[in-house]
Amino acid sequence: MPDTDCLQAQERVALARRIMSFLRGIGLAVTEAPVPPESFLPGLRIVQGGLQVDLDQLRWPGDLLHEAGHLAVVPATLRATMDDALAELPPVPHAGEIEATAWAWAALRHLQLPSEVLFHDGGYHGRSQGLRTTFELGVYLGAAGLVSAGLAATPAQASAGAAPYPHLMAWLRS
Repeated sequence: MPDTDCLQAQERVALARRIMSFLRGIGLAVTEAPVPPESFLPGLRIVQGGLQVDLDQLRWPGDLLHEAGHLAVVPATLRATMDDALAELPPVPHAGEIEATAWAWAALRHLQLPSEVLFHDGGYHGRSQGLRTTFELGVYLGAAGLVSAGLAATPAQASAGAAPYPHLMAWLRS
């Protein structure tokens, strides 16, 4: 699959729909609706603990995974209060940017998508290539936070029935 910056509109929508189906399947609310042009990300918002997606404006389907990661790593009691202004949330251990990125990587691997889908050239403030290389080499920034939140296991903790990160034991924090 080519870099998502080069995808045609039809391919981009098909990829977004595949990701949206996965997110709905794990229990996240995902609705298709118009998104204002001034949204933080083209075609994507967090609204009342769910994702609002405008497929006509969504530029990078991988952004769905990262924003879903923000929703997934917070305790369930806070999830419904989440909107675009994530900075207004109370501080929650192991529910930050790095854990959302680690969660998104686990979802990407689960969906068997190439790393360029998540770490596209238009994201991560110019650090996409470095993050892509880091995660591809098995240096999993944020994985320790997912372990502490009860979503993943380390190789040492993994038992015969549980695989270590990037496999997740649960997709949503309780």
